[in-house]
Amino acid sequence: MDLVTMTPRMPRIGETLEARDFFTGYGGKGANQAIAAARLGAEVVMVARIGDDMFGAEMRRNFEENGVDAIHVKVVEGCPTGVAAISVDDDGNNCIMIVKGANGRLLPADVENAARSLRGCGMMLLQLEIPVETVYAAIRLAVGEGVPVLLNPAPGMRLEAEYLRMVDFLAPNETELEIITGMPAAGPDDALAAARRLVEGGVRRVIVTLGEKGSLYVDERGHLLADPLPVNPVDTTGAGDAFIGGFAFYYLRTGDVGEAMRMANRYAAISTMKRGTQSSFAPMDEFMRTLGGLEASASAKKCSE
Repeated sequence: MDLVTMTPRMPRIGETLEARDFFTGYGGKGANQAIAAARLGAEVVMVARIGDDMFGAEMRRNFEENGVDAIHVKVVEGCPTGVAAISVDDDGNNCIMIVKGANGRLLPADVENAARSLRGCGMMLLQLEIPVETVYAAIRLAVGEGVPVLLNPAPGMRLEAEYLRMVDFLAPNETELEIITGMPAAGPDDALAAARRLVEGGVRRVIVTLGEKGSLYVDERGHLLADPLPVNPVDTTGAGDAFIGGFAFYYLRTGDVGEAMRMANRYAAISTMKRGTQSSFAPMDEFMRTLGGLEASASAKKCSE
């Protein structure tokens, strides 16, 4: 559950600062990516753990209301649901502290128990808010069943090279890419060099999200930079998850990496125009209306110039 504080600026260490507003919202990287894909029209099954508290009950209801199959979302007795304490400043920047809670109790055996549902999927999305051993178990299962894997290595940490080479897509942001490679990755040029290092080490395909600069794709044949959609952001929280869910949906729909990245950039950008995380993820019809309006406005502005 996201616990979000809207503040004019980030407080300094030891400072008490009066914030503007506070609200709660549904979150968690895996849940965010699942909801984003589902709102665009994908069929999604979620494997997760929730606590035996009011947040957990709300989480299950949220999955069901958004059409996400929650048969493998189980309650951990005596354990809290995971929470994220998020601060967002007036420029739309955010800082986040997470407490794993029940997410830390998702075990490799739980992945095996969900194998029947997972083996029929078009793609498995993974992130690192669950134990890394469980991530590795899920990768092994997916590879054994011929299911493509997209790993979003967030929160950033060093991972075993063996498993990085097993995934079909590794999708970090700039900070996560720096942590994985030990190389600078601030901006397209540095990110390209760092991503190339991963590809040289055997990673098949790397997608780097670059925020307002778009996204970068690198494989052994070359690279491409997918253009961003300029917007005035209100809250960037969850934009990376919107991108991942959007990319998975459009890639499975088209089979075209470049087009999937372009549309995912737009879905993520539009999500920043509203505050909150999942509350900012638009259903397909709303997304297309908003995108059409923004592109028409940009075209008209260009013509007038």
